[in-house]
Amino acid sequence: MPISIPLPTSRDRATRSNRISPGERPIVPGLAAPADALTFAQTQDDAGRVVTLLVTAYDSDAIDAIDLTGLGARPDLDIFDAAAAVGDTRLMAALTDGTPRYRYDVPALLAAGAAADRHIATGTNFAGHATEAGSRGVFNFPKFGGPTPPRTTLVVQPDTLMDFEVEIGIRFDRDIRSTADFEAARKGVFVCGDFTDRAALARLIDPKNIESGRGFTDAKSGSDRFPTGPFLVIPRDWRAFIRNERIVTRVNGVVRQDARGGEMILDFEALVAKALRDGRRRAYVYRGTATPLLANGIIPRGTAVMSGTCGGVIFMPPMREDIVGGLIDHLALGRFLTGRPASASVANRFVRNERKAGRYLRVGDRVEHLSTSMGALMVDLIAP
Repeated sequence: MPISIPLPTSRDRATRSNRISPGERPIVPGLAAPADALTFAQTQDDAGRVVTLLVTAYDSDAIDAIDLTGLGARPDLDIFDAAAAVGDTRLMAALTDGTPRYRYDVPALLAAGAAADRHIATGTNFAGHATEAGSRGVFNFPKFGGPTPPRTTLVVQPDTLMDFEVEIGIRFDRDIRSTADFEAARKGVFVCGDFTDRAALARLIDPKNIESGRGFTDAKSGSDRFPTGPFLVIPRDWRAFIRNERIVTRVNGVVRQDARGGEMILDFEALVAKALRDGRRRAYVYRGTATPLLANGIIPRGTAVMSGTCGGVIFMPPMREDIVGGLIDHLALGRFLTGRPASASVANRFVRNERKAGRYLRVGDRVEHLSTSMGALMVDLIAP
């Protein structure tokens, strides 16, 4: 099993520092200035209809917001449609003309970040994570599963090695068929998580070609592995907004990831261009079935494009003891006679050793993904 970075010799993460700059202060999520971006959320009214809110104030537990149905937007519209129905001029005026605000609890807010259940995920698009994962390039893969709201749970199966990743997501007010469509589209950004079963990934990945994306779709797809923040933020200058946006992961209150969007290797325009080029290739497998990155070669409205994560995840590549032990298993147990590759035995030994070490997420853990201006989300890990 080729390993492109020095093999770690200990499963103790204490020697691996979190990615926090010495001058960084603890993150306190807030709102972007209206001159830079408008912030939207959604909730359900007493009749069960989805209403869109223009957010004017935010703390960790509640928001103050203007209900856009009072400004002429029908219920049950997507955020982009509700905002367009009111218009930018009226939205900006409502912030200063005394339009009534109402208080909403964050747990009552819906997943604002995406509307589909098929998304474009990204691997090793931050240098720190590329180094710790042993990858030499940025790659895409499809991720299946609808978004979950900013206060949610994740089921931890006993045979998994569950890992966290904080990311920035982007979606659009139209289908994207070309880079011209990307430039013309209105863009909304949000904070999200991308939970990964490293046991499944270790067994399915192509160790000779990580950038193929093999195994990633199975390891990252599921009904509860795509939590999204409470807000869809529509910036006036998306590049400047993302460049300055800070994203952080805390696990049980301890900071584990900390980065800014400007650290992305490929920005969202480049990621979209790459996805459109690669979209029709049937190079991906999900649950044993070949699938293209894009159905019909387009990025449909409602689909999220994900940034990839920064360094600081739990995962470390297989260690010498995994590789040596796996090769011994492969020979001593006669697995080589079955035609299975030695990498499969190494993966099994890796998974067994990681479970024994107990480094991955467990039932009872709380994962928080926070951002400067896109809000925060909280995930409690629960038993099946």
